[in-house]
Amino acid sequence: VAAAPAPLRPYMQLMRVDRPIGSWLLFWPCGWGLAQAAPPGCLPDPTLLAIYAAGAFVMRGAGCTINDMWDRDIDHKVERTRSRPITSGRVSVLDALVFLSAQLSVGALLLLQLNWPSVLLGVSSLSLVLLYPLMKRVTHWPQLVLGLTFNWGVLMAWASAHGVVNWPAALPLYAAGVCWTIVYDTIYAHQDKSDDLVLGMKSTALRFGDSTPTWLAGFGGAMMTCLAAAGVAAGQTWPYYLGLTAVGLHVTNQVRTLNIYDASDCGDKFRSNRYVGLLIFLSIAAGRFVCDVTDVAVTCPT
Repeated sequence: VAAAPAPLRPYMQLMRVDRPIGSWLLFWPCGWGLAQAAPPGCLPDPTLLAIYAAGAFVMRGAGCTINDMWDRDIDHKVERTRSRPITSGRVSVLDALVFLSAQLSVGALLLLQLNWPSVLLGVSSLSLVLLYPLMKRVTHWPQLVLGLTFNWGVLMAWASAHGVVNWPAALPLYAAGVCWTIVYDTIYAHQDKSDDLVLGMKSTALRFGDSTPTWLAGFGGAMMTCLAAAGVAAGQTWPYYLGLTAVGLHVTNQVRTLNIYDASDCGDKFRSNRYVGLLIFLSIAAGRFVCDVTDVAVTCPT
């Protein structure tokens, strides 16, 4: 961002280009769905992976723009967010709206590269994208709504690969992603809990309080159970379950060592979830790749 031309910097900061963790967290569920939907003995379609990677980058940026527009009157009251472009006055609300329109236009162009079932699923997710920033004003469970939003790519990816969603395999994978999001975004929310309390904002961090590790252990366990169920439904093989062991160890250590009173530790733990998403993706891809295809004629995507 610092190397970009000065007029572009506020807009790049509005998209959080300098903080790519959000794009990774949005992309990985898409990657999971594409890997799980790959034919036995094959790796996920590289063209679809590229489209979803670009889409995750653009739509995460659009989501941040929407969030900052909604929160412009409270961001300046929070130390961590008061330098954001809109609340600091470097980008006007009108300019942000024009920029958002451009982002959504690019996102629409990428979406139209997919088949129509994927397009319909993508359009149906926009209501969640628009509503999420409001949820912290009305419920202690905005992290649940974020989970429903950020993991929608699991369903879209299945539709992109096959034209239909294999619901028995896709739904538990989607549910695992929702539980995962509640874990990492609750950790993230503990950074701002003092400010949120003063401003009247709500979060699972405030809802769980000192019992956060217990709650996160529960959601982590539910996540692993759903991942196992997704593997069974998709006919996964031993590399998948071996990979899940590593995922489980990572999540367990993350929750066990979390210090909810240390904002720096919460930030580090939150960002480490990029590796959780990667581990799950590699586990799914490896499990599909070693599937027995001796009795099936398979053509892998190229």
